[in-house]
Amino acid sequence: QVQLVESGGGLVQAGGSLRLSCAASGGTFSNYVMGWFRQAPGKERTFVAAVTWNGANTYYADSVKGRFTISRDNAKNTVYLQMNSLKPEDTAVYYCAADRARRTIVSQYRFEYDYWGQGTQVTVSS
Repeated sequence: QVQLVESGGGLVQAGGSLRLSCAASGGTFSNYVMGWFRQAPGKERTFVAAVTWNGANTYYADSVKGRFTISRDNAKNTVYLQMNSLKPEDTAVYYCAADRARRTIVSQYRFEYDYWGQGTQVTVSS
């Protein structure tokens, strides 16, 4: 069973930066597409970014393109989300997820992902 643990969330002012980390254990991390999703209060969980098994290809939601960067370190079984130029509308619980079925094709759909972390809160003040 794969376990994912996010960290790095917190409170930041608009325009600031945060880096989220997601540490994986219990599986073959380098085989998985990894993704980040977020869920704001009262809203559905939505796609943020994803990265292929070797980090060569990434995919972003339009709302975060140019501000967020997803990356991974397979030696450390960790995926990262660098978030710059944060806006109040980025406030949400951020979740990392693993897609064990694909290595080279990233998905923006929640149902494609098999394992989820518990989430980390990001709050951006105006």
